[in-house]
Parts: sequence; structure tokens; C-alpha cells
Amino acid sequence: MDPLAKSKLVAGLLGIFLGGFGVHRFYLGYTTIGITQIVVTVLTCGIGSLWGLVEGILYLTGANGFTTDAEGRPLRD
Repeated sequence: MDPLAKSKLVAGLLGIFLGGFGVHRFYLGYTTIGITQIVVTVLTCGIGSLWGLVEGILYLTGANGFTTDAEGRPLRD
């Protein structure tokens, strides 16, 4: 097991609870998308936070495209 692998559970929960601030994206190393999520949330008066909620669920379910971090390392269970 890769000691640098990020947790799928942590990424999912951060997405669900703090997804509007892009915290789960920062955790996984996707800085640009994290900043974009903050901007979208602010410009839509909070409605954009649904984006993070949906992504959090996708990380928890291991959906296609939501299984690695920014370095390409698989997320651990």
C-alpha cells in the first residue's frame, strides 16, 4: 500500500460537508478546481456548493474518474 495515498472516505466527507469551499479538491491536490469551486459558490450565493456535495458522494462510491488524486495515486479505502 502506498503510504502517500489519500483516503477516499476523507475526500468524500470533505466534499459533502465543505464541498462549496473546494476543501476536498485541495486535499487531493487539485488546487485550481478548488479555487474554481470557491468562486462558483460565492457567485451563486451558495447554490454552487451542490457541486461539492455531488462530488463527495462520487468519491465515496468510487465512481469512474473519482478514484485517484492529482498525482494519479489511487485513493485508499
